[in-house]
Amino acid sequence: MCNQYTSQQICLMNRIRQLWGQHVYWTRFFIISTAADLPDLQPVTKRLLQNPKDFARLLTPIYGMRAADRFEELFTQHLLIAADLVNTAKNGEVDNANSARDRWYENADETAGFLSSINRCRNKAKWKNMLYSHLEMTEKEATLRLQGNYTADINAFDNIESEAFEMADYIFCGIIKTCRI
Repeated sequence: MCNQYTSQQICLMNRIRQLWGQHVYWTRFFIISTAADLPDLQPVTKRLLQNPKDFARLLTPIYGMRAADRFEELFTQHLLIAADLVNTAKNGEVDNANSARDRWYENADETAGFLSSINRCRNKAKWKNMLYSHLEMTEKEATLRLQGNYTADINAFDNIESEAFEMADYIFCGIIKTCRI
């Protein structure tokens, strides 16, 4: 990570980490609820879709409303496409799952380009690698859950959680390098 921080910077770092953590936790809850046909799917989905809004609120004072709104839009698309992928995979709709996967990676490309454009200290290729890794691990997690391989599913999630905090730290350090926070 970066070096020494002010208390304001520590608060920002903690909030960014919290939001990335919530992203992967609520995604996991969505996968579990979908796989098991749990009755909590609607409120879980609603809470999951709150995450991009929370990110946008955090990013608005840093990058402005236009950039924050664009991030919210891209991140919401990411989640909706993921939901489509999980559901089509669960239903054995191979062609639809492949189409959703393609759209998911296109969204990751767009997101990587956007994130690097709002912070010149952050590299598009690195963002793309992190986002692609996130997609691969999340799809693996969902597949293992749908197959009932719960031990491997839990192990996969441990890796997802670690990577989420790496992405949080990457965003945070980029903000600290370019903004006066």
